[in-house]
Amino acid sequence: MNLKAVRNFRFEPVSHTYTRRDTMLYALGLGYGSDPLDTSQLNFVYEADLRAVPSICCVLAHPGFWAKRPELEIDWVRLLHGEQSFEIHCPVPPEGTVNAGYEISAVADKGTGKGAVLHLVKTLNDAGGKKLATVRSVLFLRGDGGCGSFGIVPSEASPLSEQPPSEIQDIATLPQGALIYRLSGDYNPIHADPAAATRAGFERPILHGLCTLGIATRAVLASLADGEPDRLKLLSARFSRPVFPGETIRTEFFNTVGQIRFRSRAIERDVVVLDRGMVALRN
Repeated sequence: MNLKAVRNFRFEPVSHTYTRRDTMLYALGLGYGSDPLDTSQLNFVYEADLRAVPSICCVLAHPGFWAKRPELEIDWVRLLHGEQSFEIHCPVPPEGTVNAGYEISAVADKGTGKGAVLHLVKTLNDAGGKKLATVRSVLFLRGDGGCGSFGIVPSEASPLSEQPPSEIQDIATLPQGALIYRLSGDYNPIHADPAAATRAGFERPILHGLCTLGIATRAVLASLADGEPDRLKLLSARFSRPVFPGETIRTEFFNTVGQIRFRSRAIERDVVVLDRGMVALRN
């Protein structure tokens, strides 16, 4: 990695016009509508009184695969998406035009052979300039250790205790879930092509990490927010294992002092897929 080039890199602003159909398609990719009689699900997939799932802010106005730019010299083949968070400042509308600005806020060097951690911040505004969301991505650059650091690195979320969860929410993913979710903009072939997934070291195509995060968002709304998307203020989590389409994701909630924590696991393999999760709600 060329640290100076990364530090000085400036993203072009990204504008994205999306429709109610896009909003419904995103929700369908998260499995909404699995119960056609559940009005709390229909609100996200049916045009009457349509609401946007808050986590859609993660996929709107995507900048493309900027890490492949040659001047940055990032070993992008070994890049992993480590963590994701979003803070909602104003409800994301079900249709409209949004503008996004991106900034690489920090790089933390773990040392030669140990990789580096890059922090990317997206600010999402509506067409009138109103701030809708701040989205933070943490990227693990496995091949770029020893290149140096810059910026202020946010503190890591603390590990969860092993106490029993106060509440759980099980959501089954669809066998074709990754094929639906990719239509929201992430066309990486490891989510669709068995041969590409095998080359990447997976036994079959995997679910998108941001889809798993969206399903955790769905669990939060169902369990903690009475299905009201406007109540969700912040959600963050660490990606720990991939999900295979068709698996059931169990999200476990823990009430700790002053905050709500969660983790998600794939029940069939009993592996944690999202860890160190944190939620903040509006009253």
